[in-house]
Amino acid sequence: MKSLRQAKIKEIIEANNIETQEELANALEKEGFSVTQATVSRDIKEMMLVKVPNAQGTYRYAYPKEHGHIMTQDRLERTFRDSVISLKVGGNMAVLHTMPSTADAVAYVIDYMKWPEVLGTVAGDDTIFCVLDKPESAATFASHFNFKGR
Repeated sequence: MKSLRQAKIKEIIEANNIETQEELANALEKEGFSVTQATVSRDIKEMMLVKVPNAQGTYRYAYPKEHGHIMTQDRLERTFRDSVISLKVGGNMAVLHTMPSTADAVAYVIDYMKWPEVLGTVAGDDTIFCVLDKPESAATFASHFNFKGR
């Protein structure tokens, strides 16, 4: 069932301008798949979907053509520069605020980079919670974004 659903997701996002997880869940429902937001979120992460700009000036989900080559240093920096608004750290937690609908793409990049200080991320629409291995890692984590822990 999962492989069929993920194949349908790929088909849906290639044929439609899907901007949110809710829109994707609704499109899947119309195709006969009963899904929760958590299921859609897991599929997005597993399929390594990314958000790309569309003609309307917003972002839509897209399927990367070459999974092994999608995160160049330039793309990493551009994703952070274009999306991350602020970063605050406290203890071993970091909270990033992003432009609307870009948090999942930024969280994906953070997960993709496999920085040793990051234990995990949780992304909403415009907010990401990152759990760090220890409070002392906050400066290292912040340095990836050219923020100094503000």
